[in-house]
Amino acid sequence: MRWMRAAGRGLLVLAVVIAGYVTSGARAEEGAGGGRGPLTLATAGDLTGYLGPLLQGWNRTHPGEKVTLVELPDSADETHAQMTTDLRGGDRSRFDVLNIDVNWTSEFAAAGWIRPLPPSRFPLKSFLPPVVNTATYDGRLYAVPYVTNAGLLLYRKDVLAKEGVPPPRTWAELERDARTIAPRYGLDGYAGQFLPYEGLTVNAAEAVYSAGGSILGDEGTRVTVDSAAAREGIGFLARGVREGWIPKAALTWKEEESKQAFQDGRLLFLRNWPYAYAVASAKGSRVAGRIGAVPLPGPDGPGTSVLGGSNLAVNTHARHPDSAARLIAYLTSEQVQRQVLTRGALPPVRAALYQDPALIRQFPYLPTLRTAVLTAAPRPKSAHYDQVSLVVQAVVYGALTGRETPEQAVRRLARELDTIARR
Repeated sequence: MRWMRAAGRGLLVLAVVIAGYVTSGARAEEGAGGGRGPLTLATAGDLTGYLGPLLQGWNRTHPGEKVTLVELPDSADETHAQMTTDLRGGDRSRFDVLNIDVNWTSEFAAAGWIRPLPPSRFPLKSFLPPVVNTATYDGRLYAVPYVTNAGLLLYRKDVLAKEGVPPPRTWAELERDARTIAPRYGLDGYAGQFLPYEGLTVNAAEAVYSAGGSILGDEGTRVTVDSAAAREGIGFLARGVREGWIPKAALTWKEEESKQAFQDGRLLFLRNWPYAYAVASAKGSRVAGRIGAVPLPGPDGPGTSVLGGSNLAVNTHARHPDSAARLIAYLTSEQVQRQVLTRGALPPVRAALYQDPALIRQFPYLPTLRTAVLTAAPRPKSAHYDQVSLVVQAVVYGALTGRETPEQAVRRLARELDTIARR
């Protein structure tokens, strides 16, 4: 999420540690365990500093349920490692409510670390429809969407205007402009997040999805990646590195490094989360006022983004169930969701905010982002998602660095994912 999902930090994950949880079948447990009380909220590196003020608002009005903020690393992979290590401690866990990366829901639910939530307690019908799917596993709601995200193509609109060309809608147009226009202005062509970490899994999935393919089906029990679409998608990225319109430096970039390269005026095109647009447009940026954003391109038209963001889930061993549910309702209220956007530059889950004229004036990319979210797809669901992601990263990185052809990489990816699916 920058958020770990990103949102914004590319892949920024907010681990919310709260005491509490309520289900319709757990009322007696609430009474016995103390349904309300102090909470602990853990976050993966709140790099924009927006969360503290939101929690101060809660603490002022809920003195008996104060939240203590605990920050984990801003890296999604490191946050995942620390969170899962803690959760394996059972009732000794420090974490009560977790704001988990959208793609951890299946893993955490299958492991028994988080409990099902009552859909009636939360305003799910007010959310953008695709985000609710990221919070479910095996037909049940295990989390509540908090922040969403979708990848966008950022571009130098001043450069394209001088050339008299529109922003690219297809891979062929992106490749042509990255190869021919960028060098004339001393720029590199195109970059995403290609270091072998969660961001590379996202970029690879978007390339495969945009070409019409998939990676896993049936909640991770069926491998579908061995396809012409997967070979085309991974081949597109590998060709860019081989031919130079994707700079080799991008093989070392995560969200922040790629955003900085674009913000410093070194790139013509960048795939990143919307926070990068907000930061690159801010005062002091070398490209402020000179950038635009469009949906990611695909082979024949607009492509498919991967849904990013985070969901609020409740630890199975949460101490104060009612406070947990109340805090989740607070953080997903329209008033707070507005602040998530205006203070944190993170895309909210409330659908109405994307059509608010005042917010659109402040964040011109909102209509584009809404379209991207509504047409986005989740990363492959799997109870072993951490292993799936590590395999995707390693195999695709091998293709990008030329150690394997895209065809060889896809075949190896299918074999290794099949081993995981059989577990």
